[in-house]
Amino acid sequence: MSDLAAARARYVELIAKRERIASPRLLEALAAIPREDFLAKGPWRIKSEAARSYRLTPDPDPVHLYDNVLVAIDARRRLDTGLPSLWAHFIDLLDVGEKDRVVQIGCGLGYFSAVLSKIVGPRGRVHAIECDGRLAARAANYLRPYRNVEVVHGDGCEEIGEPADVIIVHAGFPHPHPLWLQSLRPRGRLLAPLTQRDREGAALKITRKGRGFEAEAVQQIRIFPGQGRCVTALDDRVADWWQRAAALAPLRFRGIEQGLPSDG
Repeated sequence: MSDLAAARARYVELIAKRERIASPRLLEALAAIPREDFLAKGPWRIKSEAARSYRLTPDPDPVHLYDNVLVAIDARRRLDTGLPSLWAHFIDLLDVGEKDRVVQIGCGLGYFSAVLSKIVGPRGRVHAIECDGRLAARAANYLRPYRNVEVVHGDGCEEIGEPADVIIVHAGFPHPHPLWLQSLRPRGRLLAPLTQRDREGAALKITRKGRGFEAEAVQQIRIFPGQGRCVTALDDRVADWWQRAAALAPLRFRGIEQGLPSDG
């Protein structure tokens, strides 16, 4: 086994153990998707979950990417890729399956879009929305080999296409936008980080059940704020609902502000 293959195997094992991943398809996708294909050429600026500053990898060997680390997209702006263990945990929690239609609000450079592509398979679809035009163009280029992924430069609060089995929001917003809720198929699942101005809040899993929705506070989170129409608060009822939901979040806290540049 090569050094890179061994590093990938350890990477998957680390995430599987840490997050108690239940989905074999997710683990297979993490093992199969080259993380280096969704970044500029190295060396890279990386940091661990607890670190406050970046460190530069000693060389451009992709082996350095196969750890539970953030990788800078733009270190000056502190815009980073998503933490692998965190988003693997969320994808597992959403029970993404074969043939599902998944919508991403803020796909960044597309690494997790590729992971989702592998999970849903050729009969599934991934609709990846990115509000930053430069990132959207790069993601579209990186994802060109993934035929079941469509990258759209746009606002994920204005148009997300046909109904979805799963919607994943990759940035913090003050409330779940009505469009996201309305676009869920029966038993559809939404993962939305709901945050306040200090960027802290709770990640909620919302499931469509019959004529209503069931919300579950998954965990507290600190995350880069989203952009677009979703940022505008709706009304006092939404604020009250959010405060009650945030209070229910588990004590486990991801002590990191992820540099996710994206929207909705």
